[in-house]
Amino acid sequence: MAMKSLKHLKRQGFTLFFLLLCFSLTTSSMVESHTDSDSGPVVQTTPLVTFLQHVQLTAFRSYPKKQSADPKSYIDLSLKRPYTLSSIESAFEDLTSESLDMSVPVEKLERFVKQYFDGAGEDMLHHEPVDFVSDPSGFLSNVENEKVRDWAREVHGLWRNLSCRVSDSVRESPGRYTLLPLPEPVIIPGSRFREVYNWDSYWVIKGLMTSQMFTTAKGLVTNLMSLVETYGYALNGARAYYTNRSQPPLLSSMVYEIYNVTKDEELVRKAIPVLLKEYEFWNSGKHKVVIRDASGYDHVLSRYYAMWNMPRPESSVFDEESASGFSTLLEKQRFHRDIATAAESGCDFTTRWMRDPPHFTTMATTSVVPVDLNVFLLKMELDIAFLMEISGDKNGSDRFVEASKAREKAFETVFWNEKAGQWLDYWLSSNGDETETWKAENQNTNVFASNFAPIWINSFNSDEKLVKKVVKALENSGLIAPAGILSSLTDSGQQWDYPNGWAPQQEMIVTGLARSSSKEAKEMAEEIARRWIRSNYLVYKKSGTIHEKLKVTELGEYGGGGEYKPQTGFGWSNGVILAFLEEFGWPSHLSIEP
Repeated sequence: MAMKSLKHLKRQGFTLFFLLLCFSLTTSSMVESHTDSDSGPVVQTTPLVTFLQHVQLTAFRSYPKKQSADPKSYIDLSLKRPYTLSSIESAFEDLTSESLDMSVPVEKLERFVKQYFDGAGEDMLHHEPVDFVSDPSGFLSNVENEKVRDWAREVHGLWRNLSCRVSDSVRESPGRYTLLPLPEPVIIPGSRFREVYNWDSYWVIKGLMTSQMFTTAKGLVTNLMSLVETYGYALNGARAYYTNRSQPPLLSSMVYEIYNVTKDEELVRKAIPVLLKEYEFWNSGKHKVVIRDASGYDHVLSRYYAMWNMPRPESSVFDEESASGFSTLLEKQRFHRDIATAAESGCDFTTRWMRDPPHFTTMATTSVVPVDLNVFLLKMELDIAFLMEISGDKNGSDRFVEASKAREKAFETVFWNEKAGQWLDYWLSSNGDETETWKAENQNTNVFASNFAPIWINSFNSDEKLVKKVVKALENSGLIAPAGILSSLTDSGQQWDYPNGWAPQQEMIVTGLARSSSKEAKEMAEEIARRWIRSNYLVYKKSGTIHEKLKVTELGEYGGGGEYKPQTGFGWSNGVILAFLEEFGWPSHLSIEP
């Protein structure tokens, strides 16, 4: 009798918890919450995602700490036929009915998962790229060293491993999957990242251009454009649990890179209305901030701002644990929003977003006006102006040229720090909804690789005096390490901090320096690129894989830290290696070995 009562209570508790969680989500895009809770926008997730969070929690509480699986692997499960979501929920209630903390014997959990779900990644099928050639004509002709050429061909060959297409069943029965349907094949990053990602795709496309895989590259852009058309913005990634946030906006740069090589005017015509929608997303609502300078001039800038104030489904158990020290709902919701917003930045996580680094609970990403986000948006304005001119819309092109000039002015006034010779992130004093007056003390004077991101923009890298200051500042910053550029100087244990370096930051800074007319800047760019290439080569020779990030304080070591194990594959790393080899080549006399 007691057991039946416990089971009855457990069923009631589970059902009530499930209903409350569903009720807390919005129905379409935004709602205002009660005054004692976070009032920012929240975007609905799906019933399957919500249920899989319960499965994730049970796994987390059932496995010994050292054996627990990546929580994302549970959110990536799909429903096995012929079972329905409601029948699996009922079976799950039975599974956990005798447990007050949702834990169950591991063997029972594993049987349950095997019986009712298809495995993570089974919703993606291998796709042989139609435009892959093992040794393309003229491929990296300036790489004279045979050892480096052989390795470059191997890196080029990795595109085949990372090429997938979404299973037809995802389109036919979307409610059974967390994966979103896409019209074209994709290049995934690799390992736990089994779906296409937004900003990763830019550096993947850089590599695909070198590999002469233009059809594949265009397919990536077509997929991201389909997400913008469906949701109003390019999602973080093509999963149902990513619909509440975006990622650094580089879609216009992807179109620009493809057009520069292929002169595909049809792609440009299709892209422009999509890019205008994406541009509006980043320059309105909570993403938009206004900073008034000492002269009374208002600068319109942007920040990251996720439309979510709960634990991220893919890392729900970690986020719950991180927020456990907060005592009020409002504090927890704000923390969860700042965590999700850090994920929108692509740099999750780093002390850059912390009020009191390295303390993780001081995450305040929504309070930062980031240098690099506004670099991406300045580039978007320049890209759209260029693409509109190609399409014959001179008035539209002129409008975006003017917008780029206005944002460029903000880089001088809001971000630039003459003493540091760097552009510094700006901390908001309030919630960002009202115009704020610029204060020097609100600049974040800590050193990050992102402080040098604006050099990527031609108007900055063509200014000789400015380049000279930036080169000197970068030389003296402590960021240049034996294997590349450090993300930060703070050893916090977070993956976007010391001692790690990441492919996107290497490429932006190196490309910007290389484009300048300064001999010193060009030499610095080439040296950083060679260090990065060499370290990736050594890691590959030791491990047989390309990694997501490197430990740049030592040659030939891959990076660690953060909330998941080091990942391999790896989309953007492959892309930057190939782009650097195309840009700088490799002389026959120069050894790749240390």
